[in-house]
Amino acid sequence: MNRMSEQHLVDIDGSVLEGGGQILRMALCFSVLTKTPVRISNIRQGRKKPGLAAQHLAGVELMRDICAGRVHKATLGSTEIEFYPGHIGEGRFVGHIQTAGSIALLLQAALPVALFSSGPVTLDLRGGTNTDLAPQVDFLTEIFRPNMERFGASFDFDLIRRGYFPKGGGQCVVEVRPVQSLRPIVLVEMGRVNRVFGWSFVAGVLPLKVVVIAHEMSSGAKSILGQMSGHRAADIEVYKESVDMAPEGNCSGIIVGCETSTGVILGGSALGEARKKSFHSGEEAAREIQSAVLAGACVDRHVQDMMIVLMALADGKSRIRAEPLTMHTRTAIYVTELMTKAKFNTIEENGLNVIIECDGIGLRNVNLPNATRLQ
Repeated sequence: MNRMSEQHLVDIDGSVLEGGGQILRMALCFSVLTKTPVRISNIRQGRKKPGLAAQHLAGVELMRDICAGRVHKATLGSTEIEFYPGHIGEGRFVGHIQTAGSIALLLQAALPVALFSSGPVTLDLRGGTNTDLAPQVDFLTEIFRPNMERFGASFDFDLIRRGYFPKGGGQCVVEVRPVQSLRPIVLVEMGRVNRVFGWSFVAGVLPLKVVVIAHEMSSGAKSILGQMSGHRAADIEVYKESVDMAPEGNCSGIIVGCETSTGVILGGSALGEARKKSFHSGEEAAREIQSAVLAGACVDRHVQDMMIVLMALADGKSRIRAEPLTMHTRTAIYVTELMTKAKFNTIEENGLNVIIECDGIGLRNVNLPNATRLQ
């Protein structure tokens, strides 16, 4: 990187809109993909403890390693960094959070970059697998991945070990095959609910009788989901995680999903809480699906913002019907338009849902001349 390029940093204010780690992750992702150096200031200014926490620092270092880039000022607590991207490589890259910080958020940031690598990428991610204020890894594989595959890209996922608050210690290995480009999608017809599925679990050094917690979460979810699927029973697996898979920490949670006649996949999730009845945690997860179904949406509120990067990179115009935009989605659109030439438009329909439109930039994988789209 020459001195001239260092003088043309794009400035990103990390305090706007969502004001958290999302701005950092997206800015780094687009920095690598567009080969644009960035200066990100006021990092996580909207949080009680601003600056880089262990999870965010691990993400910065992972992105640096994937593209053989350089980063300045990246230490725990830093509220400003400078990032200079290099060439997106191939091979094995480790993202080690050292705490129970979310593996899923590391994967969200790294996936689009790995898709435009020069060869197969293995992401060895370590930290928390089922954590608060972040998607559970099961949600990414079972709900987000089918939606991602519409764009012609996917990933393989191997769960080595679960990691829970406060120690973490989880590990996932993700294999990503690069593509030449992403295809645009049209996802505007929800259809009718055909299938409801899910997993309700407990884990940790707990007596066997606490499996009742998982059953109560399942019952709570079924009380809501049964209203949507008519005579079709929700197929929710209830289990206690093995000690080998979850050697440390106690946790309970639920992930639920539904598939419609048009192939739409919607999801919801919740973690158990000491001050909340397990039945209510199950209801909470199910209501996330119910909300999307009642709105006629084709993606749930959590997948909604994850689709923005993919729509922006796609080769053509994408259209998705969603619930009213979340703050995370508004933030995603803001950062995307700031760092790329992608343009978004939202069309409100009856106050229930919106159509999100995007003219993608048609990013080509110059690192992989012979790559082909996945069929």
